[in-house]
Amino acid sequence: MTTTRTIEVFSAGCAICEDTIALVNHLACPSCEVSVLDTREPDVAERAKQLGVRALPAVAIDGVLADCCKSGGVDEAGLRAAGVGTPIT
Repeated sequence: MTTTRTIEVFSAGCAICEDTIALVNHLACPSCEVSVLDTREPDVAERAKQLGVRALPAVAIDGVLADCCKSGGVDEAGLRAAGVGTPIT
């Protein structure tokens, strides 16, 4: 059984991206392993493309783009619905 949830935050270093990073870190629980990835790096940009990222910032949880990122932008309700902040038991 998995004991951690992998959370990838795709960023371009802008102020809105920084707000999203702060939100994810605020919501994260001990089961959350948060990585901030800079899409200005080619390998990160390729990973974002593979996940279907079309706008930044964006968040993927366990390798799946969060629904809120598919339809308008990152929000707390969408992140919580995806499991961010909920401990894995």
